[in-house]
Amino acid sequence: MTFLGLENRTVLVAGLANKKSIAWFVHQALVEAGARVVHAVKTQELARDAAKLVGDAPVLVCDVSRQEQIDALPGELARRNLRLDGLVHSLAFANYSRGVRPFHETERADFLEAVDVSCYSLIALARALEPSFAPRASVVALSISHTHFAAESYGYMAPVKAALDAAVVFLAKSLAARGVRVNSVKAGPLKTSSSAGIPGYLENYLFAEMATLRHRALATQEVADAVLFLLSERSSGIDAQGLIVDAGMGVNLFDRAIVERATRPEA
Repeated sequence: MTFLGLENRTVLVAGLANKKSIAWFVHQALVEAGARVVHAVKTQELARDAAKLVGDAPVLVCDVSRQEQIDALPGELARRNLRLDGLVHSLAFANYSRGVRPFHETERADFLEAVDVSCYSLIALARALEPSFAPRASVVALSISHTHFAAESYGYMAPVKAALDAAVVFLAKSLAARGVRVNSVKAGPLKTSSSAGIPGYLENYLFAEMATLRHRALATQEVADAVLFLLSERSSGIDAQGLIVDAGMGVNLFDRAIVERATRPEA
């Protein structure tokens, strides 16, 4: 058995889109660790694309904005005789089609849709999948490193992710009697396909790279590795927590090089 002990454990990963997705890196790491991976994606088209990436791993269709599709998941798993040792929630959506707007101009429909897909879906999945969880199962959600940074380009998604972080705590309490742990990995800025659609994200990403203690950007693989740790029994004492994985960005905003560039740009 390897250090993580994930051999022959079954993990459902929700949110695979392409090879830049955190979910893809999680998939690869799980396969390498000897785990069985099941995927849930939004549409049949995404399922066909995902099947080309994941080989023999089952790919289920589940649009998390449709409760009936979430409710159908346990039956699909039962038909495959699958019990879940883990669930990875790597789902988020925000409508940036209107560009960057002041936060107080956020549309009600946009905010509620983002909450539904990015936060409530975790609650709905946990509720539907509770009978499918094996003893000592682990649920891991993907969040962001610091929801209290008022990054204008990220807009209303930071409060939505803050709601997700709170949901993690309450789900951990709610599922504790079943022996199911719930945590999140709070990742710093990454190069993913979804982040590419956020206005101004590239500039923020480059700033974050400068702000890390090592002055090197966070790698998606590093986030996936943290997810695997929380899925494993090696993290059995961790519950209802948000594990920040940001290469030290959050403590280094007054780095000398950053201060000098801001105060003496001509230097």
